[in-house]
Amino acid sequence: MNPLILIPARLAAARLPNKPLADIGGKPMIVRAWEAAVGSGLPTAVAAGDAEIVEAVEAAGGRAVLTDPALPSGTDRIRAALNVIDPDGAHDVVINLQGDMPFADPALSRLCADLMARKPACDMATLVAPEAGPEDRSNPDVVKAVLALEDDGRSGRALYFTRSTLYGDGPVWRHIGIYGYRRAALDAFCAASPSPLERREKLEQLRALEMGLEIWAAVIDEAPLSVDSVSDLEAARKLA
Repeated sequence: MNPLILIPARLAAARLPNKPLADIGGKPMIVRAWEAAVGSGLPTAVAAGDAEIVEAVEAAGGRAVLTDPALPSGTDRIRAALNVIDPDGAHDVVINLQGDMPFADPALSRLCADLMARKPACDMATLVAPEAGPEDRSNPDVVKAVLALEDDGRSGRALYFTRSTLYGDGPVWRHIGIYGYRRAALDAFCAASPSPLERREKLEQLRALEMGLEIWAAVIDEAPLSVDSVSDLEAARKLA
């Protein structure tokens, strides 16, 4: 396998406008995310929806590709950037690392790639972590992954993802929005229309399951900080 990390980013965020350029300890958030990805040792670039993001990444010594700002999702954005960076298809696996995770452990990208290497039938890889507390179970903003876990309890095939409260006893796995795609799966996913379950739950990964793509998840001990609000941004600034 020859994986590549791409980080989608755009300025038009509903809850936190201009989020990728938010200052965290003297650096834009997108630069922090790029630096964390580079630490994995994998080739890394930013798939940007705005010229200002490209300028910030390039000023820090990174590579960024300007994509159409009207693209409907980060997944479409990384596919557009991939076709610019690697038109000949040398990279057969793409890791979609979120630009609002400024301190994500570099090992997380490798974990997705390693899972795909171990599971030839895996079209997409992702990550889950234990719930942070009982309030996660009923919070629709916390996406839950339903897994068929392997015996070691460290990975499993994804059966479903939901915002709803899960019934019964047992672990609740909080989905972490980092993905690995085989290139053919990424092309097929972006070519398909949003599916009924995707529209119902507002979860893009359900399109993949409805298409018959196989998703596997690796279990990590703790979710990385994701900056989705002003309070999250303040928490990130305390870590810088």
